[in-house]
Amino acid sequence: MNIIVTGAAGFIASGFVGYLNNKYPNAKIIVIDKFNNVQKIKNLDRKIIYKFVDRDDFLDKNEIDFSEIDFIIHLGARTDTTEMNSEIFDYLNLNYSKKMWSIAVENNIPLIYASSAATYGDGDFGFVDDESVIPSLKPLNPYGVSKNEFDKWVLEQEIKPPLWVGLKFFNVFGPNEYHKGRMASVVFHAFNQIQETGKMKLFRSHNPDYTDGGQLRDFIYVKDIFKVIDYIIEGDFASGIYNLGSGKARTFLDLAMSVFYALEKKPNIEFIDTPLDIRDKYQYYTQADMDKLRKQGYLNAFVSLESGVIDYVQEYLINGNYL
Repeated sequence: MNIIVTGAAGFIASGFVGYLNNKYPNAKIIVIDKFNNVQKIKNLDRKIIYKFVDRDDFLDKNEIDFSEIDFIIHLGARTDTTEMNSEIFDYLNLNYSKKMWSIAVENNIPLIYASSAATYGDGDFGFVDDESVIPSLKPLNPYGVSKNEFDKWVLEQEIKPPLWVGLKFFNVFGPNEYHKGRMASVVFHAFNQIQETGKMKLFRSHNPDYTDGGQLRDFIYVKDIFKVIDYIIEGDFASGIYNLGSGKARTFLDLAMSVFYALEKKPNIEFIDTPLDIRDKYQYYTQADMDKLRKQGYLNAFVSLESGVIDYVQEYLINGNYL
C-alpha cells in the first residue's frame, strides 16, 4: 500500500503516520508538508517514512509516480481560527485542496480530506452532515469559511475521484500538538496551566443560556480519528461529507475536572472573560450527529472524554512524550 499524507508534521497527520506504520508495516508513506518548523518535525521522529516532499514542490515538481498511489489523505491546512487574512486560507486551504482533488481525479486515486465542524458556524442549521445544507452554512471565521467553500466546491464537481470522503472534525485533542500554541486543545492548555499555577482558567459565559464553564463541545480523542480513517481505507465506504466527533457534547467544566483527576490534583477553577477578538465568533454548543457514519457500518465506541484525557495526560503530556 502506498499512501500520501499531507500536513504530515502536524498534530493529526503525524499521529496517523504512526498509526499506519503500526497497522500496515509494509506500506510506503509519502509525507507532504513544510518541514521548517523544528518543533513540528519532532512529531515525525521514529516514524517510518518512504519519502519527504515539500508542500510547494509537491504541486510544482513531478516527484511522485501517482500511478503507484493507493490513497491520498489530505490533512494539511492552516487551522488558526483567529487568523483574519482570508488570502492565507484561500491559498493553503481552498486552492491547495482543489489541486489535491484534481490530482486524485486525474490519477483515479481515492481521497480523504479534512473538513471541520467550524463550517457549522453558530449552529443555526444544526450539526447534521446533510450535504444539501452545506451551501447555507455561515461559518464564523475565515478558517471555517475556507473549509466550507471547499466542501461546496466539491459538491459541485461532476468528475470525482473513485472514492472521496470529507470529514468534519469536531474538537480534537491528543498527542503531538506541542507546536500549536494558542490553537492547541483546551486539554493541552489545562494541563500546562494546572502544572504551572495549580488552577485552570475557563472562559466566562457571555450567553445567558449557558452557565460559566457550561459551554458545550463535542470533544474527540485523536486516536479515534485514526480508526475512522482506517475504516474508510479498508471498507466498502460511500463517498460524501461526514461528521467526525464523539457524538456527545460535554462541558468545559467536565474537561477541566478530568484533567485535575488525571493529575491527581484538587480542582481549582477560575473564570475569565472571553477575549474580545473571538467573543462574537464563539460557539457555545457543538455536537456531531453521527448517524451518517454509523450507517456506513462504523460501530466502534468512541473514547470517552475522561478516558481520553487520562491517556493523553498520563501517557504523553506528563513526560513530554510523542505519539
